[in-house]
Amino acid sequence: MDPAWRQRGRGRGQPQGQASRPQRERAAAPAAESPKTPTASSQSKFEEIRKSNQAAAQRLVQSQYSSSSDDDVDDIVDDGGKVEGKDGKRGKILASTLTTYTDQTGETTHTDGSCLSLIPVDHTVPVWSCAGCFCLFHIPCIQKWAKDSVFLLSSVTDEDFGKKDHPWPCPKCRYEYSPSQTPSRYVCYCGKVQDPSLDPWLLPHSCGLVCDRALNPACGHHCLLLCHPGPCPPCPKMVSVSCMCSKAMPVPRRCSNKPWSCQKTCGKTLPCKQHACNSSCHSGVCEPCPRVSVQRCVCGQEEAERQCASPVWHCQQPCGRPLSCGNHTCERMCHSGLCGACPRSGNRACPCGKSKSSLPCTEDVPTCGDTCDKVMECGLHTCSMRCHRGACETCRQEVEKQCRCGKYTRLMPCHKEYLCESKCPNTRGCSRHQCRRKCCSGNCPPCDQSCGRSLGCRNHKCPSVCHQGSCYPCPETVDVKCVCESTSLTVPCGRERSTKPPRCKQLCRSPPSCHHPSRETHRCHPGPCPPCRQACLLALKRCQHPCPQPCHDQVMVKTSDRVLAGPWEQSSEPAFVRKALPCPPCLVPIPTACLGEHEVSPVPCHRREPFSCKRVCGRTLTCGNHSCTKDCHRVTATTNKLQAGPECVVCEEGCVNPRPPGCPHPCLLACHPGSCPPCQQMTRQRCHCKISLLYIDCLTFRSAEDETKADLGSCKNQCPKQLSCGHHCKDLCHPGHCGDKCSHRVKLKCPCKRIKKVCFYLNMVYSTSDDVIIMCTQHQMMKKQQAELEAFENRQKGRRKKRGKRGEEEEAEGGWRRYRVVMVSLGGVLLAAVAFYLIQMD
Repeated sequence: MDPAWRQRGRGRGQPQGQASRPQRERAAAPAAESPKTPTASSQSKFEEIRKSNQAAAQRLVQSQYSSSSDDDVDDIVDDGGKVEGKDGKRGKILASTLTTYTDQTGETTHTDGSCLSLIPVDHTVPVWSCAGCFCLFHIPCIQKWAKDSVFLLSSVTDEDFGKKDHPWPCPKCRYEYSPSQTPSRYVCYCGKVQDPSLDPWLLPHSCGLVCDRALNPACGHHCLLLCHPGPCPPCPKMVSVSCMCSKAMPVPRRCSNKPWSCQKTCGKTLPCKQHACNSSCHSGVCEPCPRVSVQRCVCGQEEAERQCASPVWHCQQPCGRPLSCGNHTCERMCHSGLCGACPRSGNRACPCGKSKSSLPCTEDVPTCGDTCDKVMECGLHTCSMRCHRGACETCRQEVEKQCRCGKYTRLMPCHKEYLCESKCPNTRGCSRHQCRRKCCSGNCPPCDQSCGRSLGCRNHKCPSVCHQGSCYPCPETVDVKCVCESTSLTVPCGRERSTKPPRCKQLCRSPPSCHHPSRETHRCHPGPCPPCRQACLLALKRCQHPCPQPCHDQVMVKTSDRVLAGPWEQSSEPAFVRKALPCPPCLVPIPTACLGEHEVSPVPCHRREPFSCKRVCGRTLTCGNHSCTKDCHRVTATTNKLQAGPECVVCEEGCVNPRPPGCPHPCLLACHPGSCPPCQQMTRQRCHCKISLLYIDCLTFRSAEDETKADLGSCKNQCPKQLSCGHHCKDLCHPGHCGDKCSHRVKLKCPCKRIKKVCFYLNMVYSTSDDVIIMCTQHQMMKKQQAELEAFENRQKGRRKKRGKRGEEEEAEGGWRRYRVVMVSLGGVLLAAVAFYLIQMD
């Protein structure tokens, strides 16, 4: 009866597009019958279930296959393992599952898909699985391999041929088995069922029952998986265990990972019984005591400073203690315990053993004088000599002996073997060589010559004696080591060429090929080390800065040394060589001032030199008025950052200094520092009357006073202007207005009927009727003066008599005549003063 899980899971593990034969028959039967409603409904349900199962199986295959890592698949392929089946993806899933178990147990899983005979392992052929590498072999093939291996080892010597049980190794991993372990029955992987039947729902060669094998390492639990190939997984059960030193409280842990450390000091007493273990919590026996102490040897004769962990030691002196007989001393080397009785005490027999006597240990037992009668080495005769010490002589009795081949007989001493000179012409079992043994008995031994043919490993020759047929695989094993030889992998001889070096967890020990004292830490690996990626840090020749670029001592550079002879030749592929490249230019930013010292900017070290910032120089030129318009440039011969040097431009502009007030002429010199020289140009201007052109020195005209300027601006001619009275101005050319005082002589009559010749002394008043009324100013003044004079005379002479009117007029006229000369002179002076004042006003 099928297990319960198989009944429940029918259809769950069916590969896509396949169905078991009973299902196909049951599915086809209703189709042949007449269609009925119950049958059609069951058929539709069956199809739905089948499709769902197929979809579930497809999803499982895709998820399992996609989750398997490439490294695991590569490891399986490298080991030669395959899982053949109707569905390749299911086989890969199984292979990845076994690889996972292998990673957890630390063992190597091999599931070869072919046997020693190179015949693929079919699902229906009885197979045997190795307990070491779990590789599958045909049972007849492995039986023949075991028989031939035992025969090969037992035939090396004739003494133990067929008498000693030699072990036979696994063809793949060389795991040894005793002859009694040679497989004779076809069992499933777990060994419960003999001759397991093929079930499409089960793994090939599996019984489908619970494995129930004892887990390794032994923990008392059994495997709960179904019958499976390969090692059982680690025990998954949870147990409560204490730490390895039993000081901490128990904690729940996986049974396969029970040991754990509490990291406390062990404290157990070491075997020296003097010190305690200082290591942290650990498993097993404590390490030997690392201390040193003075210890005495076993016999107590010598003392030496030795490791405290090995207190028992033997010196190289004989014991020397007296024995119980008191005559001899113990000759044994340094030992413990009692020396024992004297070896010469008690009843001792004579050399032939026929008589015994009790003598002191100081005396030797004498010979008895009887015949020795010991059986000699030939086993046929006894010694005829008298009792003697030492070994008996060889048997020298003559006997008739027949040779080994039985052709001849001869009398010979008993201790000698008689062999005739005839050689055996028979061919040995190898069918290659004759026996050629002297006096052969007819039972020719196997060929004792070495086979000498090269084995399949191509490393060794066949060590067996000459034999028929092909040689067996090389029984030797080779350790495939990593580069540092700290990790090794044992493989059959010949497979070291195709086996990848094992993955080593040690650091690579290859010396650096560049200037660095050590390489970057990386794992041990085959082949050349990866290029160094450390910073170069070599001091650059120009600036001594460390090179920040990655190491470039060993760089693969494309090169082609071949020169084409002509266009008819094709260029070969470029070759790559390792070459040391020079350090790149230094890129460390260095603060550098520009040529004109306008700014300080970071400049790469390899271009560290004054540079032009492209700004305008801006230094003050020698003229002091303008600045240099060139781009930033170097300036020498000066330390002042504001002063121009000989490299700056030369000012070619005109003078731009402001002119003195009143000077309209530009400076004729080029741009110069300081003030301009005095203006020496002649100015051309009209005179005051605007008739003549005058040329006057600019400096003289600007520096002159107002009166001098008026004089310089005069043409010295009469002023052509017309006064308000209608007469022309009598003055020389002058600035400003001419004034209202006319000095032109006219004939006018004043109210007193007198005619004056100069109009300067008259005040002209124009009436509306254009009649000129002239008032005699002089007469009024003279009249006032006359009145004052008369008043003065009256005060001096007293009151005069009044005269008649006629007399007063004559007297007044006489007074005017007296003072006329004085008044004319006084008027001239006054006129000159007025004229000078008017000139100054203009």
